[in-house]
Amino acid sequence: MLAAFAGVANAEPTGRVVGAVTITDADGKPVDAEAIIYVVGFRESPLPGAPTQIAQKNRAFVPDLVAITVGETVSFPNRDPFLHNVFSQATARKFDLGSFKKDDEKSKDFPQPGVIDVYCNIHPEMAATIVVVPNRAHTRRKRDGTYVIAGVPPGSWTVFAYTRRVTTPASAPVTVVAGQDAKVDLALVRGGEPAHRNKYGERYHDTGTTTYR
Repeated sequence: MLAAFAGVANAEPTGRVVGAVTITDADGKPVDAEAIIYVVGFRESPLPGAPTQIAQKNRAFVPDLVAITVGETVSFPNRDPFLHNVFSQATARKFDLGSFKKDDEKSKDFPQPGVIDVYCNIHPEMAATIVVVPNRAHTRRKRDGTYVIAGVPPGSWTVFAYTRRVTTPASAPVTVVAGQDAKVDLALVRGGEPAHRNKYGERYHDTGTTTYR
């Protein structure tokens, strides 16, 4: 779902990409949902800092949607008093971190761009998405639907918006001029949570009320 990048960002003066992202369900009703907006067409190295975190809490991934730059790491701490697992069957980054208990934390690096859906092999209701982009020009949609991506190098790029439960992201071309804002509004239509199988490619067994302590 991520386009290939071309040039390399440098120290030139930059511009901003701004706008709004609307999200609706298939029936046209507006949805207040998280969305990631990102610009592709150039590459940058990630900034040093702590890994992005997706916690396992109350049988959910929190947050369930994050964006990172290629080369960054995501950590997965377990905040529940029972076992969890983290795995993905995504072509861009297939992995299985195994099961781990309360307060344990495991991590994974992501060396190439892609959209990585992550699940728990123990609890089928748990799902999250990691959007791995080739540069630092990404942000989250604000509660009012608007977004601002600062520090974008001048040039002709493509801006994307993505939320969980969409088949493909929305996209539009954008031309960035140093010291100016380029306005791009995007619209997303969200479907249902896609079905998935466990890490063995099988249907989940009924866990009932078992807490896997």
